Amino acid sequence: LAAGFTSCKKDGNPNNLPSVSPADYDGKIDGFNSSDEIFPTNLVAYWSFDDTKAELKSGKTPTSTVNDAFISGGVRGKAISLNAGYLYYASQFNAFKTDSLKSFTISQWVQILNNGSKKTMIFQIARPGIFNGSLDFILLTNINPASTTDYIRINPAFTTVGGGRQDNVNAFGASNTSPSIGASKWIHLVLTYDGTSGVFNIWRNAKKIGNYPNRGVGNNLFKSYEPSEVIIGGNYNTLTGTAPVSGDVSFAAMTGSIDEIRVFNTVLPDAFIKALFNLGLANK
Repeated sequence: LAAGFTSCKKDGNPNNLPSVSPADYDGKIDGFNSSDEIFPTNLVAYWSFDDTKAELKSGKTPTSTVNDAFISGGVRGKAISLNAGYLYYASQFNAFKTDSLKSFTISQWVQILNNGSKKTMIFQIARPGIFNGSLDFILLTNINPASTTDYIRINPAFTTVGGGRQDNVNAFGASNTSPSIGASKWIHLVLTYDGTSGVFNIWRNAKKIGNYPNRGVGNNLFKSYEPSEVIIGGNYNTLTGTAPVSGDVSFAAMTGSIDEIRVFNTVLPDAFIKALFNLGLANK
C-alpha cells in the first residue's frame, strides 16, 4: 500500500495582518513624527517656551517673571533662560485640581550647573502660603560646586493625603547614577507617579535613576491640594516683592534654562518616555 503525500504552502500571514511599508516610518523616531504625538489626550499642561511663556493647554500666562529671556537653541525652537529668575503663575490650573491629578508624568528639558550653595526648584505645584508644594521638582545644586559636571542630585518630593511628605532621590543606593550636566548641555528629566501603587520614579535621559520609588499607599499617596499655583524656577521664598512663607533660605531662584515642560495625567509607559527623549534629541 503506497502512502500519498501532499505539500502545503506555508501561509506567511496567518492572522491576515495589514501590510506595512518601510516608507511609512521614514523620518520617524520610535514611530513618531514629533513629541506632540505622545499621549496627546493625556497631555494636560504644556509649556513650549517658543516665544511664549503661556501654558498652552489653558492659555494661562505668568503673573510675574524675573530675569527671564527667550533663547535660541532650545530642544524644539526656543527655550526660556533664567538668570536667578523664575516664572510665577498665581492662579489655579484646572488640570492640577485634586480630582484631576492622581497619577502623572512630568517631562522637561533642563540646562543647569551645580552651585555649591543653594537648591534649585525647576517646577512646583505650589500651595499658597505654604513652603512645601503639592509637588516639588528639586535639584540639590547646593551639594556640589559648579565644577562638578558628572553628578547632580535629583530629589523630587510630594505632599501626601495624610499631610506628610514622600520623596525619591538618585543617592544613598547601590547605584547612584546621574546625567552629566553643563550650562549648555540639555538633559531630559522625568517624574512619573502611579496614584494606585504609590510608585514614584525619576528618569534622566530615558533611564530610571531613583533609588526609592515605592512610596506607599493609603495616607502616603500623593494629593494635589487646592488652591494651587505654579512656579517654574523657584518657590515662594525666592519670589521678589512678596513676603517669605517661612524662614527657609535653602533655595535660590534658578540659573539655567528650561524647555518643553509637559504634564500628563497618567504614567507614560517606559517606551514612550524613551521616545520623548529620542524625539527631543532630534529636535522633534
